[in-house]
Amino acid sequence: MINCPYCNEKLEKNWYYCHSCNKPLIMNLDIEDIHKKTSHMNSFQSDPLSNSNENSDFQIDMIEDIDLDNKIMEIEQKINNSSKNEVSIGDLFLQKASLYYKKRDLLTAQKELENALKNFEIEENQLKIAITHNEIGLLKEDLGYFEDSIYHFDRSIQILQNLEEYKKLVQVYNNIGNAYLQIKDIENAYKYYQNAIDISEKENIVYEEIKSLSNLIEILFVLKDYDRIKKILKRLEDFFNNNKDIYGLITTTLKYGKLYFFLGENYYDTSYDKLIDALDLVNKIENQVSLYLKSKLVWEIYLYLGKINLLRNNNSEAENYLLKSLECVRLYEVGNDNINESIILDSIATLYENKKEYEKAIEYYQLSSEIYFKFGEDYKTAELKLKIGFIYLKFKKNSLKSIDFYEQALKIYEEIEYFKESADIYNILGDIYIEKGLIDIALSHFEKAKNHYKELNDDYNSELVNEKINSLMDLNIRD
Repeated sequence: MINCPYCNEKLEKNWYYCHSCNKPLIMNLDIEDIHKKTSHMNSFQSDPLSNSNENSDFQIDMIEDIDLDNKIMEIEQKINNSSKNEVSIGDLFLQKASLYYKKRDLLTAQKELENALKNFEIEENQLKIAITHNEIGLLKEDLGYFEDSIYHFDRSIQILQNLEEYKKLVQVYNNIGNAYLQIKDIENAYKYYQNAIDISEKENIVYEEIKSLSNLIEILFVLKDYDRIKKILKRLEDFFNNNKDIYGLITTTLKYGKLYFFLGENYYDTSYDKLIDALDLVNKIENQVSLYLKSKLVWEIYLYLGKINLLRNNNSEAENYLLKSLECVRLYEVGNDNINESIILDSIATLYENKKEYEKAIEYYQLSSEIYFKFGEDYKTAELKLKIGFIYLKFKKNSLKSIDFYEQALKIYEEIEYFKESADIYNILGDIYIEKGLIDIALSHFEKAKNHYKELNDDYNSELVNEKINSLMDLNIRD
């Protein structure tokens, strides 16, 4: 018997994946070859809590060829004969929900989890209640219901705190941090990741501390704390190399690539090399993971490879990588829009704008804008409408369409009180209305632009707009 390098549970010799944590086992991987490579990626995948010794885990990267429908029927028979079974009915519902999750039938999986929760509440099994709330939280996050997911994670946290189940508590802290990160609540995401780190250090749960640090890096990217990111990445790289953890190396190498991308043009070559290294690591295990999991591993690698090629005007390569990234995201999303898709669509639109394929650029900016809007990303929604307005004005010579999109952007900027952007649009619209000969409307827009600039103490732009106003007033007087 040997132990799993990921969760330290006992392994059978013939297992291709750990039946406790469900990760594929890389038995013959050359660590010296891995050591030459380093990695970068998004946050660690959310952890299920129900994967102790039962097969009720909520991962879907199964390696065995399983007939899920037959498994579901077997569990249904056990539930129907529950009086003859020693197994908890709640556990059976958890197992059934897990199988539906693997089939990507999330709504049915949700119903089964709710059934499990009811049974555990009847049994007054607090640990299983906490576990099930966590599973529902993960499911709600998959479906894009982030407020609901946070509610269930919070319920799980309250119970686990009382039970002093520290390892599971750390996992749920990471899960709720991931959910807050999805809705761009940076303050709460940071708080829960830090809670996870603090408890892991106190209880000496090293692997959970490492995962929590990896998740925290995503917040540090937002805060542009690149020095701290470097320090954490070095620790992660050493840990994952020493433990021969291929998943950790992939995520760390990806994060290195991302770091060097954000450090700017002088580091693009290094970023590109790290991203290719991360892709090579994924290719080492591609025959041992599902297509779904591989897609989640590589989508961001492709995205940043596309971005670098785009910045270098390698349009063909950029298009290839960005479309691959989009394909990956659409593979693992479940019938709903995914915020990551909007990021990729935005880059693809920029690509087509650079290629002067303006109809395609407008189409992709519009698609991206719609997804950002659904996720409450008002600033990005307005920014993309602004880009569409510019294309219609500058390249399509369609002032009416241009006005429409500029006004849509303006409405959003006004609502979220981005007065600099609002002032700029009023100024642009004023110029458009001058060209159309609508002097009174132009004057009205220039006046609003000037007022905003004054409120912002932007004397330079305020004076420029005031000159336009005076010029139009003089013109009116002469007429």
